[in-house]
Parts: sequence; structure tokens; C-alpha cells
Amino acid sequence: MYVCLCKGVTDSQIRTAAENGASIREIRDQLGVMTECGKCACLTKDIVRSSRQEPGAQDIFWAIA
Repeated sequence: MYVCLCKGVTDSQIRTAAENGASIREIRDQLGVMTECGKCACLTKDIVRSSRQEPGAQDIFWAIA
């Protein structure tokens, strides 16, 4: 699903970057999320946090506003 419509960034792109060890700041710099309107910031941070948890702990549901 698209997380950042301004830059066209998907949740899988964010998750892949986080799983490869990128920090939120590095993800912002690499993918451009959280640099325009900012509506994707909370969801981006949630995806990064969930991708760093134990396998199976990723059963998180996000509210789409």
C-alpha cells in the first residue's frame, strides 16, 4: 500500500529499508517520506518499529485516515 502519496513510497519499500538497518532519518533521506505534507510520518514510524520486532510480531493494523 502507498504510505507517502507525495513521493509514491510504499510500505514494502519502507519495511525493506528498515530491515536493512536504515534509521528513520536515513529512510527519509533515501525515500523522501516525511518531506512534503508529513501525513505519512506516523505510519512510517510504525512500519519501522514493527519491522524491527521479532518475527510474527508484525500483525499490526494501521488506521488509514
